[in-house]
This record gives sequence, C-alpha cells and structure tokens, in this order.
Amino acid sequence: MEPIQEVHVAEPGQLVVDVAVADDATALKFQEALAGMWATSTAQHTTRDAGQPGVRLRCYLDLRQHPDA
Repeated sequence: MEPIQEVHVAEPGQLVVDVAVADDATALKFQEALAGMWATSTAQHTTRDAGQPGVRLRCYLDLRQHPDA
C-alpha cells in the first residue's frame, strides 16, 4: 500500500483504516459496516501482497460526519 498522506489525517476525527483479512468479501463487508456509521471513502477493490496470505483494503473515515447528515 502507498504511504498515508498528511491530508488524510490533517484534522482530529479523520482516520485511515488499513484492514488485513482472509478474503475480498470479508474486507468489503467490513468497509460497508464502517460506511453505515461514518462518512467513508470506499475502496472498490482489495490488494494482495506477494507471498502474504489474505487481502488488504484501505479506506478513509471522517468521524465528524455521519453518513445520514
């Protein structure tokens, strides 16, 4: 994954979430659960690291914004 950029955590309440799980479906389901609670920049796909088990997903959250707002 690429390094975290300063803009993604520039203010309190902004988070970068890196998830490592067994499969794509689990990663995307977790992201969906986060998006139901907070404003979330969703990823469209997961990544795989050569020689490592499972998949990775990165998403960005803003705890200051509820998705229904």
